[in-house]
Amino acid sequence: MAILNVFGQEVGADVEGWTTRAFPEKVVLKGNYCRLEPLDRDKHGPELFDAYGKAGQKLWTYLPVGPFNILEEYLEFINQLNETGDTVPFAIIDKETKRAVGTLCLIRIDQASGSLEAGYVAFSPELQKTIIATEAQFLLMKYVFDDLKYRRYEWKCDSLNGPSRRAAMRLGFKYEGTFRQVVVYKGRTRDTEWFSIIDKEWIYIRKTFEQWLDERNFENGIQKRGLATIRENLLN
Repeated sequence: MAILNVFGQEVGADVEGWTTRAFPEKVVLKGNYCRLEPLDRDKHGPELFDAYGKAGQKLWTYLPVGPFNILEEYLEFINQLNETGDTVPFAIIDKETKRAVGTLCLIRIDQASGSLEAGYVAFSPELQKTIIATEAQFLLMKYVFDDLKYRRYEWKCDSLNGPSRRAAMRLGFKYEGTFRQVVVYKGRTRDTEWFSIIDKEWIYIRKTFEQWLDERNFENGIQKRGLATIRENLLN
């Protein structure tokens, strides 16, 4: 049913009790297979540089930064991330090896509207297509929605970045549209695809992750049911 103001104009629903949300903190987020730690130049930098080196320069094709040819260049980038006022970077730690194997960041943080974005998603070959890769995403989402009570979690990628697009859809993000010629980076034009999860969707998306991560969903390290299948069953 349409909501009309005193002038007869259709408007959005009231957000009852809404207050500006807290800025994300540099916290440790613990899972069964990994943990997220605040990204530290000296602690994580050398391990990440080594892990990323195994992927070669193609890892950085769709990111606005990199490739990094020497360790000092990557360490300086970590410094820049930590000095940026609207970015909270995390290192993904494999609990078994205790090594840093990737990064996730919270960026474009809008406290007044309760919206932020996952950015600088860089997964090394040690992390790609593993249980840890999925759990790390879940841990950050859970922090955003359950602890910080944000309303909107965004994912954006180059429209030509098929793996990132498929990852967003697999994780439960909804495609919202394409912004054409919105960015020039590395001397190239970029159309950017937008995806999001909003708070009212988080209830079943959280259950999807919990069921997928349950050890009973795996046999010899192979999943029995994928995220999409579990999510569809919960919605039907």
